[in-house]
Formats: sequence, structure tokens, C-alpha cells
Amino acid sequence: MKKLILGMAFVASAFVFGQKDDVNAKLQEANKAAMDAYNAKNYAVAAPKFMDVYNLLKTSGQDNKVYMYYSGLNYALANDIPQATKIYTDLINSGYTGVETTYTAKDNKTGQIASYDKNTWELLKKTSSKDYSDFKTEQSPSVEQDLYETLSTLLINAKKNDEALALIEKGLAKFPNSTKLKEYQGSALYASGNTDKFMQNLKEQLAKNPNDATNWYNLGVLQAKSPATTNEAMASFQKAIELKPDFANAYQNLVYAAIGDDEKAVTEINALRKTKPDDATKLIEARKERFNKAIPYAEKWFQTMPGDINAVQTLKDMYNTTRNTAKFNEMKAKEAELQAKQPAK
Repeated sequence: MKKLILGMAFVASAFVFGQKDDVNAKLQEANKAAMDAYNAKNYAVAAPKFMDVYNLLKTSGQDNKVYMYYSGLNYALANDIPQATKIYTDLINSGYTGVETTYTAKDNKTGQIASYDKNTWELLKKTSSKDYSDFKTEQSPSVEQDLYETLSTLLINAKKNDEALALIEKGLAKFPNSTKLKEYQGSALYASGNTDKFMQNLKEQLAKNPNDATNWYNLGVLQAKSPATTNEAMASFQKAIELKPDFANAYQNLVYAAIGDDEKAVTEINALRKTKPDDATKLIEARKERFNKAIPYAEKWFQTMPGDINAVQTLKDMYNTTRNTAKFNEMKAKEAELQAKQPAK
């Protein structure tokens, strides 16, 4: 999430030129409370205070949505998803982009730099050449892409995947190169159960950026769901590992992909032991071969996560299946060591 940057002048002096003193006082009080809370990382307090600033300005005739944006961002930082979602939705629907032009000039009598509305600034520039100088304009950057990206994550976190997908599609039409929106699109597709589109999304992302280890891993997970694409899955996991050598989950899934449906294999072997022992023996040898193929991946999994008891237990069982007694005993001892460190239930 984009970090909130609040480096503007006091709101009263920057945006309420000509207001009554009592209105300025309320604005200054609200702005100071918002800033103090934000700087103290008390986002739940800062969020409504920034909205107070926005509402006070709106009451005085200035609809400055930058403070609504600050409020929404603080709600998001406070993990108040409903409030943040509402504000970000309102901002996008209003067409807010965050692009604003600030007009400043130096008062030569006081030496102070002050902000003015456009008309006042232009008037001073034309008529007060001796009293004012250093006339400058500054345009703030657009935050529109950030609005789409942040609201997408808020909707996904709220499990509103259909709404997220509709928003992301709209956002990508404006910002087709947003890697975050592409990533969030994949997450929403996967969460909604649309794995075919998710796979297509991953392939499109990898075509643009083939060095994304996470996307290779996610593609492998999808491919591993079908026995027909097991080899493709293993190739995707291996690509992820090439890019990220300590990718423990990729090693783990390589193990499962190499072994296949072991429960089914064991059931078939047991069914053939009495009726067709020769066929059972062939299946047993084929199973051992699969385990021998998977052991190097399991060993890498254990090396990257030596404290993972699942990795230890998997490797122990594999050594047992392949009759590697010494390694089996080693993993059995490691399993006991890890179990002893676990808190009692």
C-alpha cells in the first residue's frame, strides 16, 4: 500500500484563504489532531480527523478531496476495511485523481511563501509586481492508479471477488501496465474458483515478466492438479527454484508432483498382492523409483526449512520406503527433536 506523505503546509493557511478566524481555528485544530495521530501511527484516530478536515472545508465551499483520500488511506492502514472501501469507492466514482495545482508567491514585506487560489494568484501576479515575487505553480502527482490498486486489495480481503474483478477490469483499461492489478486479478480469479482464467492470467504475466518466481510457482500448483500436466507442473516448479533457490514451497510441491497419488498406488498394490503378485511387484518397484526421484527435492525442502516437521516426516517416510535405514533413523531422530520443542497441547 502506498505510504501516506503529508508534507503540506497547515491546512488553514494553504486552502482557506480569507476564511473567518473561527473556521480557521476549527480547521487548524482538526488538521493538527489528524497529523499528530498519523505521525504517532494511530491510524484509527487519524482517519476520522482527516474526514473532519474534509467536511469543514466542504462546508466553507472547498471540496478538497485530498483529505478524503488521506482519511481513506488511514482507514486502510487501520485495517478498517468497510470504511476504507466506502471512501475509496466514492473517490473513484467521483473521478478524483489527486492531481492538483498549487499556486504560491512570496510576500516581499514578510518574506513568507503563501498559497493562493488561482484567480487571486493571477491577480497578484498582474497587479502587485513590487509586493510579491517568486510566483510558482506545482502540480501534485496522480494517485488514481493507487486508488484502483488499494480498493482491489480491500475488496479481495473482504472476499468480494466479483466486485474486485469488475473494478480491476476497469482499472486495467486505464492502467494496462499495472503489475499489481494483474496480480490482484489472478488472486481474485483463483479465489472465485475460476482456475482456467487464473492460469491464463499467470501465463500472460509470465510472458511479460518471465523472472517472477511466485507466478511460476502458482502456475505449477494449477498444472499439478491434473495428472496430464504433471510434467509441465514440475517444469514450472523448477523454473521457480532457478529464480529463487530457497523457495521451500516449490521444493515441497516438486516432491508431491514426483510421487503422484501415492494413496491410490498403495491401494492398487495391496489389491494385487494375492491375486497378481508379479504385477504388484512391478508397481512396488515403480513406486520406489518415483520416491527415489523425489528424494532430492525433499532433501532441498528440508535444507531450506530444517525446522519444518512436515519436511522431516516426509523425508523420513521416503527413506523408509526406499529402505535407506541410516537416513531413516537420522530423520526419525530429527522428528523427535522437533516434537520435543513443540509446546504441549
